[in-house]
Amino acid sequence: MKNYKHVSYLWDNTKAAQIHDEVDLFIYRSNLLGADLRLTNYGGGNTSVKITDKDPLTGKDVEVMWIKGSGGDIGTLTKSGCAALYMDRLLALENVYQGIEKEDIMVELFNHCIFDLASKAPSIDTPLHGFLPFKHIDHLHPDAAIAIAAAKDGARITEELFNGEIGWVGWQRPGFDLGLQLRTCLNEAATKGIKLKGIMLGSHGLFTWGDTAFESYVNTLDVIEKCAEYLESNYKNIFGGQKITSLSSEERHEKAAKIAPILRGLCSKSIADSRKPKAPMIGHFTDDARVLEFINSNDLEKLAPLGTSCPDHFLRTKIAPLVINQGRLRFERSLPSTLTDESKTYLDTIFSEYREGYKQYYETCKHPNSPFMRDPNPVVILYPGVGMFTFSKDKNTARLASEYYINAINVMKGAEAISEYTALPRQEAFNIEYWLLEEAKLQRQPKPKALSGRVAMVTGSAGGIGKAIAKKFAEEGACVILNDINEERLAGAKEEFIKKFGKDAVATTLLNVTDAKSISSAMNAVALAFGGVDIIVNNAGISISKTIENHTLEDWDKLYDILVKGQFFVTQAAVEVMKKQGFGGDIVNIVSKNALVSGPNNAGYGSAKAAQLHLSRLNAAELGADKIRVNVVNPDAVITDSNIWAGGWAEGRAKAYGITVEELPAYYAKRTLLGESILPDDIANACFAFVGGLLSKSTGNVLNVDGGVAMAFVR
Repeated sequence: MKNYKHVSYLWDNTKAAQIHDEVDLFIYRSNLLGADLRLTNYGGGNTSVKITDKDPLTGKDVEVMWIKGSGGDIGTLTKSGCAALYMDRLLALENVYQGIEKEDIMVELFNHCIFDLASKAPSIDTPLHGFLPFKHIDHLHPDAAIAIAAAKDGARITEELFNGEIGWVGWQRPGFDLGLQLRTCLNEAATKGIKLKGIMLGSHGLFTWGDTAFESYVNTLDVIEKCAEYLESNYKNIFGGQKITSLSSEERHEKAAKIAPILRGLCSKSIADSRKPKAPMIGHFTDDARVLEFINSNDLEKLAPLGTSCPDHFLRTKIAPLVINQGRLRFERSLPSTLTDESKTYLDTIFSEYREGYKQYYETCKHPNSPFMRDPNPVVILYPGVGMFTFSKDKNTARLASEYYINAINVMKGAEAISEYTALPRQEAFNIEYWLLEEAKLQRQPKPKALSGRVAMVTGSAGGIGKAIAKKFAEEGACVILNDINEERLAGAKEEFIKKFGKDAVATTLLNVTDAKSISSAMNAVALAFGGVDIIVNNAGISISKTIENHTLEDWDKLYDILVKGQFFVTQAAVEVMKKQGFGGDIVNIVSKNALVSGPNNAGYGSAKAAQLHLSRLNAAELGADKIRVNVVNPDAVITDSNIWAGGWAEGRAKAYGITVEELPAYYAKRTLLGESILPDDIANACFAFVGGLLSKSTGNVLNVDGGVAMAFVR
């Protein structure tokens, strides 16, 4: 085992020895490389292996290249994510190549080279691997190598650092011609008696190789380690030194939570009419030490406008970030979460300037066949002293944009330490961003789900009805904030949701709806996790069934604190966030049939539910002008997996009706017009009906989900 400081050596000889299939060993190598984000970013780079296999038509031995398919990630790569191509057919494409101006048409011709009919679509990198004669090839995007590749003196530094054993090919967009250039670089070195062990691609990345999977793996680590060591030895006055000092961690998170919904609202507005929202963006925040080092530095103003160099970084982070002037953001003293009018005007101005600058970039660089201009809002927003926000169509993309910009920061740091950082020229950047092949990828993406781009918080969502609602929303594409007063139950729900929906779809926070500080902390958690909130479901509740003589003051206060005050104060806090965003929202209150129907042993619970119902009407009347819809779902007798039946409620209701607890489900079903039992999923479906888009012009409504109880008819 070799010792490395800047990369992780993960090769397990015992495990590798048990892998006898060459393709499986290539997958193993790829996964190890992708597991270390210092070697390549998520989804970036490519790996390949060339093997001899039997032609299924002739039975003869043929050379086949297995390579990561389009859109895959080497860290999670499986055989089903690869493309397998006949090498002779791939190389024969050179005979029909018509030059760089028409090289994009070669991508369709890759399909004529497919060996394994279950192959994924071959990626644009396919010829880059095909025209190099090596059995195992790694093409990665390590920050340490790109820092050299993006340096003004990158070619000279590469030559000197590796004594000519790493070749250099200047920047060019990936494609068929770049594959030919790699071959030329290799052949020219050979004529000089130099045996290359890799090639650096200007502003782009690194190619390395080996005769075996292990040799390729170690060669890759060796080259990247040497790049990183060289950078480290030159780090002195990083980014020109620090201009400002970061706020404390607590202050950073507090300010970020205050500003995030405002930024989300601005990033979700259209340039055509800033009053009309487009699909809401989902946010991500980080105050990673590498980010703070950059955004607090003297060189921020010089480097940030240059943009990124590596195509993978650029595609995720856009032409350049938006930088906020820390001193221009001030909050009202009497309303510490509200920006001053001057600060609001400042933000509106810099966003408008960014959009206009992006429009000019598009108009200047576009080609006759370029796709229409995309969203002109920034993806990356830098707030000195506080951190970095990224906004995109979903949490996964926003988080990856953040990771990619940290990659870009690492590249700028390294390039500036050894020379001078150079970004992609604007026209080259445009040609990548509006590449017709990339546009085709975008067009192939699945249609967004009904709640894509929406953030939902369902109070009391670690179990019962609340969890069913949160699960329904997540299934429909929403990001959900799970919360509960019970930490253990919340942890269990989080694990379940991550397993089903992935880590980017869910965040958690403890929440006591009777405590103002807890509500404020929860809303801050929402803002930091996703940028804001669009849907609030006030579901948290308890039930107490007693005769009027047996009701205590404690019972009464508990019911009204959780049901009525809880609904009011959570709504109040959510409305503040929604108004900051400026594109409306949905509040759904889970009330009860008991808000409308009188029954025995129910004075406290029933009157509290009636208060919830009328409070909903009042809120709907007040918030309509802000496009915030307030609606009510009235369940009844939700017994299965519902926490409402804990604490003696079931016994109390059974006693009131003169039956046993075991007889309650059948009793409740029998008394309904439809003769149906009500399940948590039924309540979840009702909530989705209000927020899914079909009822976007409805507010102040009540939807009964009780199987049909005539006494509960609203009219």
